[in-house]
Amino acid sequence: MILIISGTNRQKSNSIRLARHCQKVLESQNAATEILDLAHLPVEALSPTAYAQKPEGWAPFQDAINRAKAVWVIVPEYNGSFPGALKMFIDLLEHPNSLKGLPSAFVGLASGRWGALRAVEQLEMVFQYRYAHLFNERLFVPAVHNMLDDQDNLTDPELTGFLNDMARNFVSYSKAVNP
Repeated sequence: MILIISGTNRQKSNSIRLARHCQKVLESQNAATEILDLAHLPVEALSPTAYAQKPEGWAPFQDAINRAKAVWVIVPEYNGSFPGALKMFIDLLEHPNSLKGLPSAFVGLASGRWGALRAVEQLEMVFQYRYAHLFNERLFVPAVHNMLDDQDNLTDPELTGFLNDMARNFVSYSKAVNP
């Protein structure tokens, strides 16, 4: 199962919209998927006490990672980086095994023109530190507010083609790395 992580705790975000689109594309490649929406993180997960005592409601997030055979992370750019809620989510995962060996792909999105390039590169360093297997293709969606239609589909043909290729290649990569 490929776990698609919507990397923000913002409600009704473009990240969850893009996650739903990526889910359709991955499933068109015969991949089983599940979306993990950080908008459902328990508020207590953002507390400093969460490190010592996992909050009530945390278990489904850890369980989703434990079930995953691969992760596909939707990374919004917030102030030149990725959201703090995404970092806290990663920090609360059991260490070192939660991401160890997991094939990991990244799709960045931003309101600006670079489509979260910096955010994705920074997050890749964190995943690499946690021993994930980084996939060598990434997608960057600039001006995301203009790139999704009312059904949460990408409207740009070039990005759509690249996403389709990336999904096909990632499904193959995931099976090779984690059969």
